[in-house]
Amino acid sequence: MGSATAGARPLGALSRSSAHGPCLISGRAEVQMSEGIPTPGGYARSTGTVRALTLMIDFSDAPGKGRALDRFNEFFPQTREWFRTSSYGRLDYRPETPIADWLRMPKSFQAYGIERGAPFDPGYRRLVQDIVAEADPKVDFREYDLLNVLVTPNAGPSALDTVLSVTFAGNNEAPMADGVSVANASFVYSRQDDGSGSYEKTGYRVLPHENGHVFGLPDLYTQEGGAAVGHWDIMSEDWGANNDLLGWHKWKLGWLDTTQVTCASAPGTTEHTLTPLARPGGPKLIFIPLDRHTGYAVELRTRDGNDETVCRPGVLIYKVDADVDTGHGPVTVYDSRRDSGGCTRSPNVHAELSDATFTPGESFEDRGRGVRVVVAGADLEGNHVVRVTRR
Repeated sequence: MGSATAGARPLGALSRSSAHGPCLISGRAEVQMSEGIPTPGGYARSTGTVRALTLMIDFSDAPGKGRALDRFNEFFPQTREWFRTSSYGRLDYRPETPIADWLRMPKSFQAYGIERGAPFDPGYRRLVQDIVAEADPKVDFREYDLLNVLVTPNAGPSALDTVLSVTFAGNNEAPMADGVSVANASFVYSRQDDGSGSYEKTGYRVLPHENGHVFGLPDLYTQEGGAAVGHWDIMSEDWGANNDLLGWHKWKLGWLDTTQVTCASAPGTTEHTLTPLARPGGPKLIFIPLDRHTGYAVELRTRDGNDETVCRPGVLIYKVDADVDTGHGPVTVYDSRRDSGGCTRSPNVHAELSDATFTPGESFEDRGRGVRVVVAGADLEGNHVVRVTRR
């Protein structure tokens, strides 16, 4: 869209020779949606005011039921508030609906042959071109940072059967509109219903997940589902109980200052204080680089903000690999209580990792890489002291 080419590069001022330089891991050029920092250009901005063009579309064989604005209200203001909370107010997300009615597509839904494709399969390319043609008289696409397409939910199967919601992000093959590339577009077919009974409260969260992609974040789930990260990041599981983003993602998006991130690259033992990730201000993230592509991240997660259902507060430790494609496990959370079954009672959430956090007196060790992380203690305000040793 209009400013998408600016990219999501809030950390561009950092250099490889700076104190944080060793922690600026990167992936190979061919890696799709790498966890590397900084995020390359082409994605939507993730700080400041971001204008989200939001269109509600329907089809002759799937006419929209009720008012189109009722469909809009399924996702807003919840999505805007989720981003405000997660970003500590640094992302002013503004959904705009210049067309308040259903935008009828010229072809039937069946005629488009929609499938989850990449970057835009033929069906989606035809659909976007028709969206542009139908909306263009009332919309100047140059004024927006990203596109949300809220499809009438009776088009295609329920999300319980097949998930059609998809995002095309940083796409250099995108169709054009008003002279700009529609490079960052999220399509949502149904709110995310996991059958847990929380649909009315949490179903909207499929949209902040999809928008995470337009800001450059990868899928953290794999073919095995959320087994690698569990419910610790909305890019892993976007259904059921509310959850936030990992600290690494907040740094990647420019929601954490470099002063809030410690790059533990030197050998020896160092001691650090972490404040809860959900709480604005204070030190949030320790990163221990292993090589140019990988490292361990350490942060403190508590029941607060978007993490309203954390059942075991403590220090979360995970490995980030910028050389792994989206959807193939670029992040792995380490479980402090393996095979415990977890502590959550939320249905349809990957329970095993829900108690993965480390508490005072517990430690994580990678002997092969000479890294040890000890949770040394906690104060009355809930901050935790972490001791990092590396050879």
